[in-house]
Amino acid sequence: MDVHLDPGALHEQMAADVRAGLSATPKSLPPKYFYDAYGSQLFDEITRLPEYYPTRRERSILEAHAGEIAAETQASTLIELGSGTSEKTRLLLSAMTAAGTLQRFVPFDVDPAVLKDAGHAVAEEFPGLTVEPIVGDFEQHLGVLPAGPRRVIAFLGSTVGNLTPRQRAGFFANVRAGLADGDALLLGTDLVKAPERLVAAYDDARGVTAAFNKNVLTVVNRDLGADFDPAAFEHVAVWDAEAEWIEMRLRSSVDQTVDIGALGLQVHFDRGEQLRTEISAKFRRERVEAELATAGLRVARWWTDDDGDFALSLAVPA
Repeated sequence: MDVHLDPGALHEQMAADVRAGLSATPKSLPPKYFYDAYGSQLFDEITRLPEYYPTRRERSILEAHAGEIAAETQASTLIELGSGTSEKTRLLLSAMTAAGTLQRFVPFDVDPAVLKDAGHAVAEEFPGLTVEPIVGDFEQHLGVLPAGPRRVIAFLGSTVGNLTPRQRAGFFANVRAGLADGDALLLGTDLVKAPERLVAAYDDARGVTAAFNKNVLTVVNRDLGADFDPAAFEHVAVWDAEAEWIEMRLRSSVDQTVDIGALGLQVHFDRGEQLRTEISAKFRRERVEAELATAGLRVARWWTDDDGDFALSLAVPA
């Protein structure tokens, strides 16, 4: 395992992010801190909820078109950013292995424990495939990705939607800077649709997403010695029609002051004040093509599910 983000660096990054976010107006926390072990378990449960369509729709596209992706790219290396358990990626691994071209799989994530387990599982399932996990942050460490002919960088789950437009521009530029002729970016994007369906996907009837959202407070309590009371916050999901994204927020139900012990910081919340924990941008094809084109990438293939809810695009250097 190639480690570029040790626990000390992760803690320092969290401290800086939390200080900046809670000192800003309006207040915010980055969504990357949802995903401790319990948060990952909750998100896995979310992906199986009837309201949460993105995982099912993306899987259906991969089931229908993984063979085409393998044939189009002839990839010898598959790199997955934000890989997690690499569950859906097994469809790509199977197709690329069957095509006879794939030699190496590089799962890339911030969590070494998840990477270790996923890497072992993939190695057992695909004997003969070289598995080279990398611990890193895709906003900082794309430069450490291994070189080699005919690589596919997969960024699935519409995780790119958690980035602001400025962050996306930087991310796409960094990806393009590392691509050579014959390489490609496989990008998953959730598409714009009826606001009622979008809000329901982030505010399910069982309250699993609410628990997932509040878990970020538990993470900050544990890792930074804070004293957030999750019960004093309410889960909120709203559709911003102008920005075309969902915002997840936590609304303070009382006037309260929270102490962040490790930062020596006290943060006051008025009753009704909202803390943004995530944006999840939704896309139109022309927007995806324009943002990629600005970075020097051309969309060579575009696939959607039968209902047009989700898209996978294959982009190559322009």
